[in-house]
Amino acid sequence: MSIEDCATVREGFPRPFPNTPNNVLDQFKLDGKVAAVTGAADGIGGAAADAYAEAGASVALLYNSNRDAAEARAAALAKEHGVKAKAYQVDVSDAEAVRKTIAQVAEDFGRIDIFAANAGMSISKPILEQTLDEYKKQLSVNVDGVVYCAKYVGEVFKRQGTGNLIITSSISASIVNVPVDQPVYNGTKAFVTQFGKSLAREWREFARVNVVSPGFFDTKMGAGPAALQEAYRLAVLGRQGHVREIKGLFLYLASDASSYTTGSDVLVDGGYVLT
Repeated sequence: MSIEDCATVREGFPRPFPNTPNNVLDQFKLDGKVAAVTGAADGIGGAAADAYAEAGASVALLYNSNRDAAEARAAALAKEHGVKAKAYQVDVSDAEAVRKTIAQVAEDFGRIDIFAANAGMSISKPILEQTLDEYKKQLSVNVDGVVYCAKYVGEVFKRQGTGNLIITSSISASIVNVPVDQPVYNGTKAFVTQFGKSLAREWREFARVNVVSPGFFDTKMGAGPAALQEAYRLAVLGRQGHVREIKGLFLYLASDASSYTTGSDVLVDGGYVLT
């Protein structure tokens, strides 16, 4: 491309600025928005759902097995924040179930503005000790589940002309010095990180897409007993994260505060990748 080509006026550019509030605190408000979160019964997904309700959004909490926790969280959010909140059971590895659930959420709430594809799983075994069924199970949730959610909520976003997808990946997508051998899990997270970046470009006319890459958090998917001390040692801050410490990031990416952010992979890991 020549200098002259770069200076050529292109039709439709520059695009207009969005109507972002001037007050920075107002930029984080989600009043009137609808957010859906997978893996929302507890852990990081639960924290994201809390953040969205606290900022004024109605929330669909998608879960697989922990019905009591998901329904209790939905009821608590509705009561405390005066928003609509409802729990939906769905296995994200089942494409038809994902399609039906997203369609039901869109019907129940009228739209979907924010979708956090957060559900994931890990089988921490070296590849030589892992069965092919275990390998396939991780791919079905961590890869297929994200793809299915993106495909069907993407159709909603395109019809609406707007939307916001946030994918939970992991720092293990780009590093290998994790204190446990989990090559399959690492590979699945590398896939969804690149997938999210590619979607940001594909959907540039109607939606933003960003990736959150957590380090070790004190959740069911955090460091297990055998790896806990090494996780402490490798994190610059010397500990795992608390889910309260990631809520703000999910809110930022879902809100007008990040209206110029798309295709990003944001690390929140207590400095783990610095070691």
